[in-house]
Amino acid sequence: MSVPAFGLGTFRLQGQVVIDSVSTALELGYRAIDTAQIYENEADVGEAIAASGIQREELFITSKIWVANFARDRLIDSLKTSLQKLQTDYLDLTLIHWPSPENQVPVEEFMGALLEAKRLGLTRQIGVSNFTIELMQQAIATVGADNIATNQIELHPYLQNRKVVEFAQSQGIQITSYMTLAYGEVLQDPLIQQIAQRLQATPAQVTLAWAMQSGYAVIPSSTKRANLQSNLAAMALTLSDADMALIATLDRGHRLTSPKGIAPHWD
Repeated sequence: MSVPAFGLGTFRLQGQVVIDSVSTALELGYRAIDTAQIYENEADVGEAIAASGIQREELFITSKIWVANFARDRLIDSLKTSLQKLQTDYLDLTLIHWPSPENQVPVEEFMGALLEAKRLGLTRQIGVSNFTIELMQQAIATVGADNIATNQIELHPYLQNRKVVEFAQSQGIQITSYMTLAYGEVLQDPLIQQIAQRLQATPAQVTLAWAMQSGYAVIPSSTKRANLQSNLAAMALTLSDADMALIATLDRGHRLTSPKGIAPHWD
């Protein structure tokens, strides 16, 4: 897979909180870190990475371009600013965070600029986030499916996003699941809890294992060392086909993130 199956998310974490989260995660063995311009924590993430002493080539750092920076004359400059904050010469993956509101900047323009950033060596790979099938088709028409490493989308047992997943996978585009635990909602699910109890695992481990076994990358976040360590153990958990089929029945189109004015018309 072009994107590591397991990484650390940093959404909503800032200042010392994110520095501690990233530092602890790196110490525990995490090597993929996901941030974004709009999180306003790139400098903090960069500080934690620099202090870890881990070689840059061992890490996989992802950030996302915010909608205000989509114009051709702004995108690359904004990416260079992100690199300065993260104290690195390149990103492993740079994503378009959300589609351009009301198509103010055409897909062709920002994907073209993102591909140019890749050609310049500012990022190893490029991709998209929160893209519908139609938007993925436009992105593919601009840069080719081979140049789109992933579509990072809200995906958890209650929102399995099957149409988008099916299309992306048919094009060889990997899916990265964010909010895999649905802000903790799925951890209270009786079915998930039952599977967890039987496997002597936690509900979080079961949910993360389900996503990875489905072929998705996951980026759970936590501020607690015990949870960071526990989540990491999901990589060693294998669910049976029967358990995977049971979790498939939980899909109910329950979407948690759809910001007004930015969110596209979902599939």
